[in-house]
Amino acid sequence: MQRVRVPLRVVVGYYADAVLPVYVKIAALSRRESGCEAGVAYLSGLLGLSRSSVERALTQLMRPAPDDDIAEVTSYRRTHQGGRGHTAVRRVRVASRAEHGAWVPTRAAEGLSPRQLRAYAALSYATATGHHLSLAELGHVLRHRSGKKASEPLDPRSVRRILRALEDLGWISVDRRAGYRGRHLYTVHDEPVQAPLTADLDEGSGADLGGGSLATVEDQEIDSPDDSPPAALDIRRRREQVVARGPVENPAGPPLPSTFRRPYAGPDLSLAPRIWDVLEPVKVLLAGLSPYVVRQAAREIGRQLNAGADSERLRARLEFRFASTETIRDPARWLLGAALKPPERHPSRCGLAGCDRGVMRFTDAPCKACAELAAGHPPHRPPELLGRPT
Repeated sequence: MQRVRVPLRVVVGYYADAVLPVYVKIAALSRRESGCEAGVAYLSGLLGLSRSSVERALTQLMRPAPDDDIAEVTSYRRTHQGGRGHTAVRRVRVASRAEHGAWVPTRAAEGLSPRQLRAYAALSYATATGHHLSLAELGHVLRHRSGKKASEPLDPRSVRRILRALEDLGWISVDRRAGYRGRHLYTVHDEPVQAPLTADLDEGSGADLGGGSLATVEDQEIDSPDDSPPAALDIRRRREQVVARGPVENPAGPPLPSTFRRPYAGPDLSLAPRIWDVLEPVKVLLAGLSPYVVRQAAREIGRQLNAGADSERLRARLEFRFASTETIRDPARWLLGAALKPPERHPSRCGLAGCDRGVMRFTDAPCKACAELAAGHPPHRPPELLGRPT
């Protein structure tokens, strides 16, 4: 049985669900001296994913992350002198021992779906660190990665369905209501563990050393000192239903005590220069914030920059909001909420996405389409291609 240590940033980061099984297989195959030489078609057939999903996962792993500019996989192409190419050699980033990670068996990457594998990795890290996860906390890890609900947490019903599937497959064991504040206790297995088969002693017939058959009803004609046999021996009573009386899951409950919280021992915070340039006006607040809050702020700034925003304008907006705020009671909530919130968009006459009341959002230049509409001329649009001439 082979296990791979997956960095925690891959499990809880912005990566898609299909990235996790692809990373596990590449990390396992890259332990060879020659590295991972598996192609996209081989990885697709081994993991049960489409080729496009594997290609997108490799693209995310090889590109630097928007928050810390760290790439998890490096790829080297090989080509003969005649132009005939070989499969690229891929290797994973060597993580330090101080960086948090979860141990995941390679067999789980082949037998579980990408979302089930992410839940398994999160439970593996939680059990190793002694943290009792709730359904709400797992929902934040298994959040939606695309679509209209992107970055929103998964609802508890869906999380419960994923955990039930992992339990049925034998990858985890659940002790219900046995943990902190009535939470479930999870045991993660390196291999699927199935419940042992037991003989059915309640009904049916089978082999017996005494030469008889198993019966469900006692014989009334027994040799007993009591002439009247006990009544209703053949009536099966229903099992008493056991209902948990402890506290239920409470996502908004108080934080865990200090015995369940572990100090941050991950890698030092390293952000891209463009992120530091935008955060420079509020650098006095960063010293008292946790690495998680700073990384979330860096992700939001990177998202706005990738969407086309100007770094100088973002910096000026952050500086103005910091100077105009009299009292900041919660620096983390203020930074992630009011400070980095993009301005509201107003509808424009031209219908362009980057136009805000006749001014382009990111360049502050006047909108040419709105100027043409104000002058009474329709904006120039390229003619549609109706068909090729015959």
